[in-house]
Amino acid sequence: MGLVNILILTGFSAAARFFAKGASRGWVLFVVSVLCIFWLQPELGVRGLDFWLPLLSLVICVLGWLIVTPREMRLNRQNVIALAAGGVLVLLLAATRYLAQGRLITPSQPPPVEWVAAGCVLAAALFWILARRPAGGGRLAGVLIASLIALLVVAKAPELARLASAGLRALNEQGLERASSADLRWLGLSYLVFRVLHTLRDWQAGRKFDASLREYMVYLLFFPAFTAGPIDRLERFLKDLRAPSDEVSADWLEGGRRLAMGLFKKFVLADSLSLLALNAVNAGQIRPGGWAWIMLYAYALQIFLDFSGYTDIAVGLARMLGIRLPENFNAPYLKTNLTLFWNNWHMSLTQWFRGYVFNPLTRTLRRSARPLPASLILLVVQLSTMALIGLWHGVTWNFLIWGAWHGLGLFVQNRYSDWVSPRLSWLEGRPLLRNAMGAAGGVLTFHYVALGWVWFALPEPGQALRVYARLFGG
Repeated sequence: MGLVNILILTGFSAAARFFAKGASRGWVLFVVSVLCIFWLQPELGVRGLDFWLPLLSLVICVLGWLIVTPREMRLNRQNVIALAAGGVLVLLLAATRYLAQGRLITPSQPPPVEWVAAGCVLAAALFWILARRPAGGGRLAGVLIASLIALLVVAKAPELARLASAGLRALNEQGLERASSADLRWLGLSYLVFRVLHTLRDWQAGRKFDASLREYMVYLLFFPAFTAGPIDRLERFLKDLRAPSDEVSADWLEGGRRLAMGLFKKFVLADSLSLLALNAVNAGQIRPGGWAWIMLYAYALQIFLDFSGYTDIAVGLARMLGIRLPENFNAPYLKTNLTLFWNNWHMSLTQWFRGYVFNPLTRTLRRSARPLPASLILLVVQLSTMALIGLWHGVTWNFLIWGAWHGLGLFVQNRYSDWVSPRLSWLEGRPLLRNAMGAAGGVLTFHYVALGWVWFALPEPGQALRVYARLFGG
């Protein structure tokens, strides 16, 4: 989100908390969250795609809700009204193509209304069919999970995204020579998919949900957190949505403080650091010496301030609305080992992967007919988990290597900690020495993380290797 978008949403959040009370609050958040996924979606080169992708986001929301919701709840009056309200909003957005500007809310002129109406009719028919199906739906859940993962892979793999763009351009009778992976910039897809997968996997594990369609869609599309997280859990979110804090002035004060902190981090500190931080353009200009380290330190600080700044903005906006989103950062660069770093960096993402990848994969390997040694299981699971976290940022070699860098680092740190802990019992009575060793661990951890950012910042592994050579005098 840009600064203007954030300021507009700040004004809305303050007004909504003051004027929208009771059930009307949920409807206001529903309407604004639906409108925001169209309003914030970037303009794309494929004609009409920046309208169809947000519409597909709404369809994904409805499909996820139908699967996890008991049959007797699906067609009640409240849920049918929510579905109809969503359809009316989409049709009104499509009708803006006939206004003078043609793009009142959407990034480009919407498709013809008759096309959008046909899509809404098909979606409503699908809703009616699935809403009447018997309880269960394990196969449908599996199909949706596989489809969402496939969407993520296509959107985040540059070559696959370019091929998809070419196919869509061919259908639109547009020139294929301009096909680009940038044509598939789908706002909020990653966080939408992770929230839907959370509910589907918990439902498969036997957890029951009682969210209405309106509540479920507000959870998935909640505008403060839709573009940059954090990844909340449905049951925790519903508590705040259904019973917001009565301390409005305290929420506004704390929300405003976090919002101001986030704006300062992002638009003052992070944007200033970007002028000298490491990137693909200036990497080739680096000469051996201290300047290479300055650029690396600047990037390490920039990415933290940028990301944690957006988190502060999301937490602040949500707090103004009476919803307490989970924290995402807790001074990660001050931690004394790599495990503590990852327990405090992008915490909601780390916890998601721990709950849905690390722990299940560990249990599977331990229960196999021929169990592997514990250290080998740890290596496989940590490498796999961190590689997936890397690929979540983009299906490219540099992100895969960055994930493996941290997976190996976590394994080595874990093995070292197990080996050295019993040998450091003599430090119990020497607090100064213990603190000094902790400080040394913090310095080492920060530099390991900072050096790992080279892989993250540069798209070509060869370019990253040349930067490492400059950093160490080559």
